[in-house]
Amino acid sequence: MKRGGTLKSDRLLSALLLLQAHGRMTGRALAERLEVSQRTMHRDMEALSAAGVPVTALRGAQGGWQLEKGWRTQVPGLDAAELRALLMAQPRALSEPRLAAAAERALGKLMASLPGSMREQAIAMRERLHVDANDWRPVSEDLSMLPAVQDAVARDCRLSFDYTRADGEGGPRVVDPLGLVVKGMSWYLVARTPRGMRTYRVSRMRAVTPLAIAFQRPARFDLAKHWKKSVSELEAQRRRYKATLLLSPQAAESLIRWCVATPSATPVSKDAPAGWIAMDVDFESEEQALFVALGMGVRARVLEPAALLARVAGEAMIMAEVAERGRQSREEDTSPVP
Repeated sequence: MKRGGTLKSDRLLSALLLLQAHGRMTGRALAERLEVSQRTMHRDMEALSAAGVPVTALRGAQGGWQLEKGWRTQVPGLDAAELRALLMAQPRALSEPRLAAAAERALGKLMASLPGSMREQAIAMRERLHVDANDWRPVSEDLSMLPAVQDAVARDCRLSFDYTRADGEGGPRVVDPLGLVVKGMSWYLVARTPRGMRTYRVSRMRAVTPLAIAFQRPARFDLAKHWKKSVSELEAQRRRYKATLLLSPQAAESLIRWCVATPSATPVSKDAPAGWIAMDVDFESEEQALFVALGMGVRARVLEPAALLARVAGEAMIMAEVAERGRQSREEDTSPVP
């Protein structure tokens, strides 16, 4: 019954906001917008009237329902800066379709409740911003389990699920879900377990089941502070590999988009190409540094450490030999048969 009551309350509010936005609407138009029968819509209008909302039934071919002129629900006013900031965070930026749809409905309700002039301004803003949620590189985040996780977090009930770690190992988990964190396009669950606080990536969760067991949240738990501390600890634990590269301007611009790179104090030889930049780059491993240096080809030179320079030189020599053998093989295949 509680769920049904919540649905009706949402529908009544939506109907009220639609009348505020349009002034007058037919029963059929309201029913179609809210996906109910005209009889249900008529009962909803009577319920609004009984609750003291000045809604009037209009008879005839041009009839329908309308609010008393000048009457509005009481919503906090937004200034122009607040409105712009809110609209720039468009629901289309959400990668999960159901979340985006729910956010779009909520934004629609807000738009309907705005005064006429501000509503026109908001519509113009939305027409001038397009959000493409797809990255240039495909992002495989399966968020099908997210609604069930959200439900458990909202109701403070224990959560059961199967989890697969990054190394491929997995197994069942039963946790106290304390909050959700979005980082980039990925969602994470912060939870309390018998072994302490843990973080789980939602896309690696399966068979998520909110249990009928409530739990007591830790006193004064601050999700934002906990996450900040966890990220700092993770960064400190990561094994880092530092290297100094001499880069062309285009290579330097490309590298700083996804690596921690800063201008280096390492001396550069006089024969360095004009405009090239020495950068101290923080890689996760020597293998990653080797991959980047080789991938950038003639647009990058290794300055330090000497071990990385030697590996790059060795790999480049092998690549040149393989390329030469391939060229010779092609020439033999295309040479005329005596």
